[in-house]
Amino acid sequence: MELALHISDFTWTGGPRKLGPTLAQHVRDAEQAGITRITVMDHFWQIPQIGPVENEMLEAYTALGFIAAHTENVQLHTLVTGVTYREPALLAKAITTLDVLSGGRAGLGIGAAWNVDESEGLGFAFPPVRERFERLEDAIQICLQMWSDDDGVYDGTHYRLGRTLDSPGPLHTPYLMIGGGGEKRTLRLVAQYADACNLFPGPELPRKLDVLREHCDAVGRAYDEIEKTISLTLDVDESAGDLVRRAEQTRELGFTVAYVNAIGITEPRKIVDTLAEAASLLA
Repeated sequence: MELALHISDFTWTGGPRKLGPTLAQHVRDAEQAGITRITVMDHFWQIPQIGPVENEMLEAYTALGFIAAHTENVQLHTLVTGVTYREPALLAKAITTLDVLSGGRAGLGIGAAWNVDESEGLGFAFPPVRERFERLEDAIQICLQMWSDDDGVYDGTHYRLGRTLDSPGPLHTPYLMIGGGGEKRTLRLVAQYADACNLFPGPELPRKLDVLREHCDAVGRAYDEIEKTISLTLDVDESAGDLVRRAEQTRELGFTVAYVNAIGITEPRKIVDTLAEAASLLA
């Protein structure tokens, strides 16, 4: 099972003035330790599950561009972008730009968005859940069309694009992950469009995988084509062994990648060392 680095907590020793060099060193250390995927959250404020909303939070695609400049091989995407945060065509262009400048390492993680507080706080629209899922499907279709050879009109439920031109195009079709475990809408979209799903641990995981399999059967998609990934947390008082035990539980269900986000660990080197030790134990 592969362990990936998900960076969700930027409250590190040294504070904002040293955040740039600290992040650069963190991702270089991660790549040198054998980590092949690095992701960031797409939030404007810190989320309550990790820390106070006033804690440091970087804009996702600026941060990914910075990380790309300080790494050579790791795959890069968000975990995951809220569909309400950017117009779909701008999002597609951002991913294309990241892919071209990183040498073909960009992916798209996307979901229907959930953080009403930061949306209302910063003046972003936050439509009802049905509309957010309609916009999510539109956005996925727009991105896929812009990354293809088709630069024609797109006429969806909420968006109409007169010409879906994207030049330069991506060096490859970006990896598409849809985050969330909603059984009626999210997992259906995974079955229809995505290369990967991302779920959270819990007793309902086997059922959610069964539901995904049913959606795959309904749309004529091979269930095994979809990469199953899980989000795991690493708290300040946990060891590599603790992380391995949780990862092994999900591996038995068919998950092949765990995106690990550290909470409350103010020294990034400790995060990388723990991930490297856990990866060795899993191997």
